[in-house]
Amino acid sequence: MDEAALEEKLRKIEALHAGTTSDGEREAARLAAEKIRARLAELRAREPDLEMAYTLADPWQRALFLALCRRYGLRPYRRPRQRRSTVLVMMPESFNRRTLWPEFIELSTVLQTHLAEVTDRIIRSVIDGDVSDAEENEGPRLLPGIE
Repeated sequence: MDEAALEEKLRKIEALHAGTTSDGEREAARLAAEKIRARLAELRAREPDLEMAYTLADPWQRALFLALCRRYGLRPYRRPRQRRSTVLVMMPESFNRRTLWPEFIELSTVLQTHLAEVTDRIIRSVIDGDVSDAEENEGPRLLPGIE
């Protein structure tokens, strides 16, 4: 998958989570983000914000999650001395459960797949053609009666 196809797929995922049916990639993405921000404002009028804590050790997933939060007007933060992998966000719990987290998981899966494909392709072409996992080896056999 090339970068243009990846970008289009990510925009479609956001549009799907927003329920937007507009044509045009950039316009659909803009409308989707606006619709999700409006949904968040509506939820905030009915529900209290709760501090949600996330642990995102993978730097690519963390970057995606931070960008997604900021896109919807949320302010991710962490407290002094907290690990970089910790991200805190204030929002209604239902927004996290129904919108933010499902969209993040779907986007993350697509990006992880793309990054794995790019990594395999580069390793195959530059380092070695075999990108398979290490084989499983039972190790040396013990003598009978020795455990």
